[in-house]
Amino acid sequence: MAGGSLLMLLDDIASILDDVALMTKKAASKTAGVLGDDLALNAEQVSGVVAKRELPVVWAVARGSFVNKLILVPAALALNHFASWAVTPLLMIGGAYLCFEGVEKLIHYIVRKRERTVEAAVEKVRELQHGEVDEKAKIKGAVRTDFVLSAEIIVITLGVVAARPFATQALVLSAIAALMTVGVYGLVAGIVKLDDLGLYLSRKGMAIGRAILWAAPFLMKTLSVVGTAAMFLVGGQILVHGIPPVHHGIEHLVEPWGGGGKVAMTLFNGLFGIVAGALVLLVLKPFLKQGH
Repeated sequence: MAGGSLLMLLDDIASILDDVALMTKKAASKTAGVLGDDLALNAEQVSGVVAKRELPVVWAVARGSFVNKLILVPAALALNHFASWAVTPLLMIGGAYLCFEGVEKLIHYIVRKRERTVEAAVEKVRELQHGEVDEKAKIKGAVRTDFVLSAEIIVITLGVVAARPFATQALVLSAIAALMTVGVYGLVAGIVKLDDLGLYLSRKGMAIGRAILWAAPFLMKTLSVVGTAAMFLVGGQILVHGIPPVHHGIEHLVEPWGGGGKVAMTLFNGLFGIVAGALVLLVLKPFLKQGH
């Protein structure tokens, strides 16, 4: 009897693990798009730090991301059980925040471009050389952004496993949280150290080293643009999906476009995100001035 019970227990455990593996794979495929946005945003957020401080900053943001997941996974499980209706409103607040941050970045870029002078460029170089970039502000900003994107990843995963037993939900959410964090920040660390790799290889006389050194600034600039665009695309998508009339209206609008409908839908989500971010900024502007 004892042997039979043990075999049954092992069989149950194997079934649960199979289910967890299947659901984790399914959730990973659904969250892949957000993962790409997360990667672009975080690589852009930690750029501009003096070279010797790049990895410590990435590690600090990764620790913050793990803390975010430690908060979000239990919170998602509790919300799904006790107040599933609250998930969408909370996610929409996060989406609005992403759009707001995106608009702030655009305004900052425009103002900075207008004020760009030789003196300002020299001052920027001096800051980088002496490590005077505000690391704490960068880390806090990156961790805040990570919180919103992590919340979306967790909610998407929760939607995949909502009908499964609680143990499966908890295991899949934990697996996705760990995989996404390690994957994103491992890649971010590799991206920010590309220039060091290029320098090392070029000193060894390898042509690929010079190619990496040439391409690295363009990659970081691209990630900066993609990261800002991702704020509007992800935030806009969250808001559009949370407002059924808007969602259905855009779907109806792009329906005649056939295969290009998905691209058009994404663009409309982004435009909605820009408008929403600008409105949030207008509402918060008096309070932000008081805060400064």
